[in-house]
Amino acid sequence: MSVFVALHEKGLPFQFSTVDLEREANRERDFAAPSLTQRVPMLIHDGFTLTESSAITEYLDEVFAGTRLYPADTHQRARARQVQAWLRSDLMPIRQERSTEVVFYRACDIPLSDAAHVAIDKLFAAAEALLAHGGPNLFNEWCLADVDLAVMLNRLVLNGDAVPQRLAHYATYQWQRPSVQRWVKLERPAA
Repeated sequence: MSVFVALHEKGLPFQFSTVDLEREANRERDFAAPSLTQRVPMLIHDGFTLTESSAITEYLDEVFAGTRLYPADTHQRARARQVQAWLRSDLMPIRQERSTEVVFYRACDIPLSDAAHVAIDKLFAAAEALLAHGGPNLFNEWCLADVDLAVMLNRLVLNGDAVPQRLAHYATYQWQRPSVQRWVKLERPAA
């Protein structure tokens, strides 16, 4: 999602191809050879291939003009990257118990585990600290880390789990961004 949003924010033309991960199409030679890591998403630009969402979005921000994807301020940019890395590498109980199927398909009625509640407390504490300034974005202006944080919060919000009102409003606000709505409205295979 981050790369799709980034490409739209930058106003870049691109071809979008899906890879059937359930069929392990990412391990097939045509995809695996140029991808290096056999992971999606993969960007191909002028013969250069790159995988990993954060690497791709940082590359797009450095190479192309248009909407900034990361803050101009060095400390804020570092913090945005920290938030993205943390959201992608931690909070696994939330990711497992409230997968993105909750966001794009249907709610999950299985109660959250104790481990998920610990991860949720951690998520809420970090989000509250990052948004303590009261603004609608993590930093003075929108950045891609806002999208990633909104996705993690929306795993809970869209499932009907308890989320502090301030954080639920933040996630809803971020979800309305046109580039995000383009992703949300994409046709998806039946689940």
